[in-house]
Amino acid sequence: MTARLLDGKAVAQQMRAELAAEVAALRGRGVVPGLGVLLVGDNPASRVYVTAKERACGDLGLYSSEVRLPASASRDQILDAVGAFNRDERIHGILVQLPLPDASMEPHVLEAMNPAKDVDGFHPVNVGKAVLGLPAFLPCTPHGILQLLRRSGISIAGAHVVVIGRSRIVGRPLATLLSQKGEGGNATVTLCHTATRDLAAHTRRADIVIAAAGRPDTVRADMIREGAVVVDVGMNRVPDPSAPRGYRLIGDVAFDEVREKAAWITPVPGGVGPMTITMLLFNTVAAARGGPSGSP
Repeated sequence: MTARLLDGKAVAQQMRAELAAEVAALRGRGVVPGLGVLLVGDNPASRVYVTAKERACGDLGLYSSEVRLPASASRDQILDAVGAFNRDERIHGILVQLPLPDASMEPHVLEAMNPAKDVDGFHPVNVGKAVLGLPAFLPCTPHGILQLLRRSGISIAGAHVVVIGRSRIVGRPLATLLSQKGEGGNATVTLCHTATRDLAAHTRRADIVIAAAGRPDTVRADMIREGAVVVDVGMNRVPDPSAPRGYRLIGDVAFDEVREKAAWITPVPGGVGPMTITMLLFNTVAAARGGPSGSP
């Protein structure tokens, strides 16, 4: 068996075409969805992500405004920038690119954001609503994974899903969304992490394995059953002298060996990444429309 690819690029393109029609309708009513981006410091990966997100905004016809602050910026300076976005009527969604140079500031900065503009879904109000199953802006990567599975025809209801990784950005919200009653959920979820004993014993029983551990080769072929669906959230740089930049990107899954056993698998890059950016656009358009509605 050779796995079929879960093509995040193709699904993202489909969703962006749908969003383009909605953006055109909003612009016809005089509403231009706007995204405010705050980048603190000069983290190379963050710069790449921010550039990609701003390019996607331009392609879709969204307004975007960027504020860059040095890594030495004080908490008050960062909060002032967030406050300016809160007050700016042209801005419907705010993206604070994480991690901040001083991670201890992150809770204060996220809480300072207007929840109605929190298109990353990290404000405590949106987190709480999501846990309760109420309309909320959902974190972009978990929401993107749900959309990718659903639009690829993979049934989640009744499936046993093993999520590897318990971050507040991916693992924990994803486990919550998958387990909720309703469309896109109804799965039986096992959340694994660094303290899990015998990880393979859990993954071998799974219908769907989602790897978000942040470590290359976390999932090997002997850890999954025949015909499983494997979603790789990882994005790791490994040295490669033959590559133009001296490195290549790989995920958390040993792709070449796992694809011979799985039924479906996401490539890295080209799987989850395009969906994450698309869901940021999705949330920004929803904010311009008046806010989130319904289930994922």
